[in-house]
Amino acid sequence: MTVSNANHSSIPLQLLHEDEFEQWRAAQDEPVRNWAATHGFKAERNKTLLLPGPQGRPERVIVGAGKHNPREEMSFWLGAALADRLPDGQYHLAHALPANAATRFAAGWGYGQYRFERYRRGGPQRSVQLQLPEGADASEVERLRSASTLARDLVNTPANDMSPEALAQAAVEVARRYGARHRVVIGDDLLKERLPAIHAVGRAAAVAPRLVDIEWGDSSHPKVTLVGKGVCFDTGGLDIKPGASMLLMKKDMGGAAVALALAQTVMDAKLPVRLRVLLPMVENSIAGNAFRPGDVLGTRKGLTVEVGNTDAEGRLILCDALALADEEQPDLLIDTATLTGAARVALGPELPALYSTDDDVADEVLRAGGAEADPMWRMPLWTGYDDELSSKIADMNNVSASGFSGSIIAALFLRRFVSHARAWLHLDLYAWNGKERPGRPVGAEPQTVRALYAFLKQRYVR
Repeated sequence: MTVSNANHSSIPLQLLHEDEFEQWRAAQDEPVRNWAATHGFKAERNKTLLLPGPQGRPERVIVGAGKHNPREEMSFWLGAALADRLPDGQYHLAHALPANAATRFAAGWGYGQYRFERYRRGGPQRSVQLQLPEGADASEVERLRSASTLARDLVNTPANDMSPEALAQAAVEVARRYGARHRVVIGDDLLKERLPAIHAVGRAAAVAPRLVDIEWGDSSHPKVTLVGKGVCFDTGGLDIKPGASMLLMKKDMGGAAVALALAQTVMDAKLPVRLRVLLPMVENSIAGNAFRPGDVLGTRKGLTVEVGNTDAEGRLILCDALALADEEQPDLLIDTATLTGAARVALGPELPALYSTDDDVADEVLRAGGAEADPMWRMPLWTGYDDELSSKIADMNNVSASGFSGSIIAALFLRRFVSHARAWLHLDLYAWNGKERPGRPVGAEPQTVRALYAFLKQRYVR
């Protein structure tokens, strides 16, 4: 438990902006001024100044909040960074924050305490607790903590323990917890249910491919469908990746993990939507029955796809799931996928690429991402590149012959399978933090979960 109820012995945390530092410093007694000078503290962001009491334990903590910003969104990462840097103890905010900022700060605190220790022998356990700030929504704090932990645990788990079967079981457990209807279509049953592309990509693996289908909510509510790419490991198939490029391929199911975490928040908050979650799950492996470059695959929509590269497998499993989702004509269709390296080249690992068929919806999502410190960047569905997907023997190819605009072309490929949804969002994300940052260790990063959840609340809760 990282966020707790009141305790009178807790240590106060005072948030201090850089432009407030000189005034604060002038108001302190000489030992405190000297202590701040000795530690070079000037209230820079994520810097802390622990002021000791008579027994040598912290009596209060001054927290650098950086340059003053009237917007509240960075309180999440301020809380996340702080939780990781304090000694054991119980803490409380010394002054009130606006309710939204208080909730974000507490949620960030929980986020910053995450550790993935499934494969480590038990070490010393830390206890750094925060009293729930005044005005903070305790249910929302726990909802966000639980969802981020779910996604991070799934992505961090190596592929030997996170097979399509294990990932499907995790999804089923979430569905059962919230009383959602669910089914799992496995192996050759995918062919019977007209999901041939999912089957083709996953059939060479030791664990059969599958699709998890979850439904929740009142059928009279607006239909929201989430689709998540669940490639539990990607060798590249017969177009095999270099060894270095395989090292992080356990995270290639990050889109499914994000979609499942988002679904959990929606169900836990009881948002007034009719939710459907479609998660295709495969391993892109090599065997005698692996799909090949030059093969022509059928799809649920009826379009045929020439395989230009077996390492562009994510769009193949997504196209079947998107076509299935689109048949219901949902009000909103969202897919999340660790889809292309090209998106990382364009935007880097910290900014997921956002594509949308609806300008207003895209703008709402971007605003929500800014408010929740969960950013993304809109990219164009540039129709001038549509002909890059042409094939001489099939309706389309799964890749372009050129090396340009790879993320856009992947999005254009997917768009061909969405015809009836009122609005479609495609998020090409990284789902990984590759460098140590305050409150964010190297490892899984559930990008877009908070932003999309905030957007869905704004859109559907009146």
